[in-house]
Amino acid sequence: MHTQRKRRTAGKKYSNIGHRNMPDIHTSAPKKGWIIIGSILCLLLLIYIAISVFFMSHFFMNTGINGHNFSGKTVSDAERYLKDQVNDYSLTIRGMDGKTDVIKGADISLVYVDNNQIENILKKQNPFLWPQSVFSKKAVSITIELSYNKDALDQAVGSIHAVTTVQTPPVSAQPEFDGTQFVIKPETYGTAVDMNVLKEKITSAIMKFSSEINLEKEKCYALPKYTSESKELKQACAEMNKYCKASITYSMNDSVVVDKTLISTWLTTDDDMNVIFHEDAIKKWLEEFGDKYDTVGTTRTFTTPSGKSATVTGGTYGWSVDEDTEFENLKNSIKNGETITREPEYYIGGTAAAHAMPDWGDTFVDVDLSEQHMWYVVNGSIALETDVITGEPIPEKITPEGTYSLQDKKMHEILVGSIDPTTGKPSYETEVTYWMRITWDTGIGLHDAIWQSGFGGNLYQIPHIGSHGCINMPLDMAGSLYDMIEIGTPVIVHY
Repeated sequence: MHTQRKRRTAGKKYSNIGHRNMPDIHTSAPKKGWIIIGSILCLLLLIYIAISVFFMSHFFMNTGINGHNFSGKTVSDAERYLKDQVNDYSLTIRGMDGKTDVIKGADISLVYVDNNQIENILKKQNPFLWPQSVFSKKAVSITIELSYNKDALDQAVGSIHAVTTVQTPPVSAQPEFDGTQFVIKPETYGTAVDMNVLKEKITSAIMKFSSEINLEKEKCYALPKYTSESKELKQACAEMNKYCKASITYSMNDSVVVDKTLISTWLTTDDDMNVIFHEDAIKKWLEEFGDKYDTVGTTRTFTTPSGKSATVTGGTYGWSVDEDTEFENLKNSIKNGETITREPEYYIGGTAAAHAMPDWGDTFVDVDLSEQHMWYVVNGSIALETDVITGEPIPEKITPEGTYSLQDKKMHEILVGSIDPTTGKPSYETEVTYWMRITWDTGIGLHDAIWQSGFGGNLYQIPHIGSHGCINMPLDMAGSLYDMIEIGTPVIVHY
């Protein structure tokens, strides 16, 4: 029994000794892994730092300056490139007609001038942020400082095809009457260039080393001041259409209508798209309107109560449009967009019985100087007629023909003749019972003449029998006429 116990003990000791001397595989493996990872990280850090140091003097990846890629390049590389560009630079200028011109750098003595703009781009980049540049692009536009001969450039610009060819200016959009309303007539673009814009755009293209410039895309051509979308143009059309809503109808023999067809011809716009109401055109139209419908002093053809055809010219009776007052009325009606029917404004006394000719209507006095007879017609029927004696047919006494109206009537009026230079007294002073005036300036009227022994025939031609211009009537006829006639009644005196 003792022998077996010893064996177990010896065996156990051997076993312990063997276990103590063998390596611990599970403990050494992780340490080795961490060492490898640490080594890799250190290597990556060194690489990162090395690249960061590189980008302290070089541009990031995806860095573009004025459209050219300078990834990984130095300031010297960039400046060298720009200098080379300047030496061989040329700008192609393309016009809207497709024709091209070329301006070479040598033509304008183009020289690159060193400055610090490119260096500043490098200074602004944080070299430790270089990984961001791998995934994003950085485009920088800088103004390169150049030296060139300004006169040479002006000469070069002035000789390009777009400038030397025949140029057509642009035309602004504008209001246009289409027969119904004012609509916008679209603008047209010409071929005239805007020299200020052209020089600016070409100079800018040269500064950016652009290889080509399209004059149309760069808007180097003169643009119309107003386009179809201009607010000022739309407002002008709205205002003009408001005026064109007006319709003024004048109740003449045939109605005369002033509506959009006529009004539209009186409206335009100025260079700033302000609506111009051509007042002179309105006044001219009113003058023509008056010439057509005014009847004062015109020649009228008619049939006398005796049935003969006659004409009469002159006098004060008839239509006479007050054009100045009517101008204001018409202008205001148009500006307010009114629809109205009315008579035009007339001068005081400038109206007649009818617009149709003869315009004295069917109630009037007819004095026939040839027949020495007078009729008073009321509503188309003869109410009174009588022989008369008119003015002696000599210049200072002749009865003036014309169409008049009764201006005044009085009883027991003293008629006073002109002053006789030899006596200094009136040539006559005669009292009449019934006085019916037809003119103010010459003092002509109808009246009784009890001193006359007869009336009619050729008595008016006898000196001292013919009147001083008035229409002499028998007393009873003058009294009857006085009682019937009203002031304003037309009086036609004719041969």
